[in-house]
Amino acid sequence: MTASVLLAGCDTDQVSLATNAKANQPVPPKLLAAMVEKDMDLQSPILVRLFKQEAELEVWKQARNGQFALLKTYPICRWSGDLGPKVREGDRQAPEGFYSINPSQMNPQSAYYLSFNTGYPNAFDKALGRTGSQLMVHGDCSSRGCYAMTDEQIAEIYSLGRESFFGGQKAFQLQAYPFKMTPVNMAKHRNNPNMPFWKMIKEGYDHFEVTRQEPKVDFCEKKYVFDAAKPADAKRDPVFDASAKCPAYVIPEDVVAAVRGKQAKDEAEYARLVAKGTPVARMNTGIDGGMNKIFAAKIPEGSTGLSEGAEGTTLQMLAMAKAPGTIPGHVNPPKPNLDSVASAPAPQEEPVVAVSAPATSARVASAQPAEKSGGFFSNLGRKMGMGSSDTTATTPPPQATASVAPATTTTTPPTAASRLKAAVTRFVPGHDKSKEAAKDAPKPAATVAAKPAEPAKQPDTRLAATRPALKPSVADGASEATQIMGAAPVVSSNSFDSRFGAVK
Repeated sequence: MTASVLLAGCDTDQVSLATNAKANQPVPPKLLAAMVEKDMDLQSPILVRLFKQEAELEVWKQARNGQFALLKTYPICRWSGDLGPKVREGDRQAPEGFYSINPSQMNPQSAYYLSFNTGYPNAFDKALGRTGSQLMVHGDCSSRGCYAMTDEQIAEIYSLGRESFFGGQKAFQLQAYPFKMTPVNMAKHRNNPNMPFWKMIKEGYDHFEVTRQEPKVDFCEKKYVFDAAKPADAKRDPVFDASAKCPAYVIPEDVVAAVRGKQAKDEAEYARLVAKGTPVARMNTGIDGGMNKIFAAKIPEGSTGLSEGAEGTTLQMLAMAKAPGTIPGHVNPPKPNLDSVASAPAPQEEPVVAVSAPATSARVASAQPAEKSGGFFSNLGRKMGMGSSDTTATTPPPQATASVAPATTTTTPPTAASRLKAAVTRFVPGHDKSKEAAKDAPKPAATVAAKPAEPAKQPDTRLAATRPALKPSVADGASEATQIMGAAPVVSSNSFDSRFGAVK
């Protein structure tokens, strides 16, 4: 029976919701207490929202008044790719948009503890010719186009979905966004080429925000349509086709009025932020995905990548807090692609303010060939393992040390090496800029002496401890992260690349 389930995959009705102990774990007592406090039933419908920039997953649940309320927010351990939708198979992008999760997409036999398939590509994605498969929300904190949680977190989320299906919900909605669709985030990313797509899915975001009801999603003319209903004089419901012309439909007047009111306020605030010169967010320079700050604080060389860093605190302070689940030894934090950094143009000194202009006037970074000989920082970057590589199940190499030649006083334009140095400085935790400045200061010739480079430390080749079959609940106080602070992560024998071909 197990073999037949594995062969069937995770997208068929042959997969039961709960075929093993992992999939049968009860909803934790703290979540049950939160449901009672918020007037929710255990088996009432749920809705899930994902945000890449904030690296958060929200679980909303329907209360007895019929509206959805936020039950719990989970920090995302790892997501891959860039801000923006998934376009093609192998681009490492985690999808964005609206998806429907039915019981057949729940996978209790996942190689990543537990998982569910996002349902990408949906009808809209297919109409645009977008490709991809097996895009999951799963455990194990490893991602190659997925949203990865800890095992304890996915156990809770899975149990909430399972109970909603037992209660009669036929499918729950998954809304995946690049960031929370607020005026300040829209202003920061106003020059991003994905903005037309983001404005389109913001319509659905706004429908949910003003109604606290799951928006009805349809597709026509290669676009999203939300909360469409048949006109008063129509005899049947409109039939939608993602690639065809839109049928006649209406949107309830009360919903239209509420959405327009919210959008008017958002647009006024957006205009104010742009007028005062809100800086444009830096475009991706090859960084692969992001990680919530609480997880970045727990691992060596931790970085939040394209997700937001800690606000009002530091990763060192967060390192004292309890991790929401077990962080596996093979987790790999986001790192810059040094080849992309070296070929990128120098950053602008002044904030960029967007102006109305044709799409063809957008600046495009020209690809420049990387320096063949390589400089000190290029070699340092390669020794540190900060070049382009797969995100999942890889071990960061040890750092190497070397002396730095005295800096000259001549002012020169930024070079690839200087931008590379800035990237290394940014992504190496604990880097002391004052010490670096002291190294770069001119010194008398008599005092400058060659210092032999210290031998590179060998990576720890010990295998990570085998995880138990079941994980303690996050809500009930999960154990501290098993990763020893300061120790280099090691590659799990059952790595992502060896498992990716199997059922997730």
